[in-house]
Amino acid sequence: MAAQPELRRIKPLEWEFMIRYEQVCLESFGYCLPDEIVTSDDLEQQLRPLYERLRLPEGRLELITGVRERRFWPVGALPSQPSVQSGLAAIAAAELPASHVQALIHASVCRDFLEPATACAVHHGMGLNSECLIFDLSNACLGLLNGVTQIANMIELGQIRAGLVVGTEGSRQLVETTVAELNRDTGLTRRQMKRALASLTIGSASCAVLLVHQSLSQTGNRLLGACARAHTQFHNLCHSGNDEAVGSGMQPLMETDSERLLQEGVATGAANFTDFLQGMNWSRHQIDKTFCHQVGPTHQKTMFEALGLEPMLDFSTVGWLGNIGSVALPITMAIGSERGHLRPHDKVALLGIGSGINCLMLGIEWQRALVQQATPSRPARPLPQGELV
Repeated sequence: MAAQPELRRIKPLEWEFMIRYEQVCLESFGYCLPDEIVTSDDLEQQLRPLYERLRLPEGRLELITGVRERRFWPVGALPSQPSVQSGLAAIAAAELPASHVQALIHASVCRDFLEPATACAVHHGMGLNSECLIFDLSNACLGLLNGVTQIANMIELGQIRAGLVVGTEGSRQLVETTVAELNRDTGLTRRQMKRALASLTIGSASCAVLLVHQSLSQTGNRLLGACARAHTQFHNLCHSGNDEAVGSGMQPLMETDSERLLQEGVATGAANFTDFLQGMNWSRHQIDKTFCHQVGPTHQKTMFEALGLEPMLDFSTVGWLGNIGSVALPITMAIGSERGHLRPHDKVALLGIGSGINCLMLGIEWQRALVQQATPSRPARPLPQGELV
C-alpha cells in the first residue's frame, strides 16, 4: 500500500480585517433622479381591495415604513441609460475628460440583460476608451460600495489613476408586481402582508462615484480604509425570485422577514463597527458625519443606538426617495454633501449593509464637494478629450 502524503502544516494567518488606503481620493459624484413621483398614498389607493378586505387604516404604509414617496423611471427605460448620465455628470463635476477613466464598474442590482454586462452599454454611451477595464458587480445593497473598494484597490496598487463605479436601480417593476399580487391573493392575512411591505418602499435613482489617485485630485477627499463582515447564516431573510433583467420585461417579487433582518442586520453592523473603529484608529466620538443604508427611521434609530452614535450626525433621503438598494448610500452622500452636510476635515463613516447579511464600512477624511445632477431635460455632456496630467 502506497504511503499517504504528509499534509502541509500551514501557519494560521494573522488576519488583517482592515483595508487601508494612502493614495485614493473620492473625487466626485454624479446622480440622476426620475421625474415620476409615486406617494405612499398613491399606492394605498391602488391597494384599496386589500385594505378594504383586511380593514387596514389609510396612512398605514407611510406610518410603518417612514417612506412618504418614491420615484419610477419611465416604462421601458433600461438601467444603462441613467447610468450613462450619472457617469458623465461625475466626470464633468471633476472636469476630467472621459478618456482618463481607466476602469468602469456597473454595480447595481438592476441591469439591462443577463449578458452582456450592463457596463458595456454604459462604456459605449459615455464614450470611454477601448483600453478601459469594464465589468458588472452585484452584491445586493452593497454593490456600489463594493465597487468603490475595487476601484480604490486598483488605484492603490498603481494599476490605474482614475476609475468610476456607477449603478441604477429601478423599482417600477417590483412595486407594480407586488401591488398586483397583494390584490390578487384574497387569502392573504395581515401577518403575511408584512413580508411584502419592504417591497413597497423601494425607489429608483442612479448614482456614479469617481475615484482618483491623490496626484490627480482637486478635492483631497481621502479614502482612508474599509472594513467588511459577512454573517451569511442569515442569507435567507430577504430574497427576490428569478434572476431577471430589465430588458427581458422582469416581474420580480421580493419576500423579506423585515423584523428579523433588522435585528440581525444591526447585530452585524455593530460587530463590524467595532473592527472599523479599531482599524481606523478612531473613537466613535471622533466621527463627525455618517451616511448609512436607507431603509427607514426605525432602522436608523436602532442602528445608531447599537453603534453609540448620535442620529444628528446622519443625513437621510429615505423619506422622499425610498430604499434605492445599492444606490441609496452613495446618492445620499452626494445629495448630503451638495446640501452642506459635510465640512472640511470631517471624519466621515459610510455604514453600508445589505441582505446576505453583508456589511461594509468606509472611512473618509472630507474636504470639499464636487457634485453634479443630470436630468433627462439637462443631461451631462462629456468633456473634450485631453491628456492625463
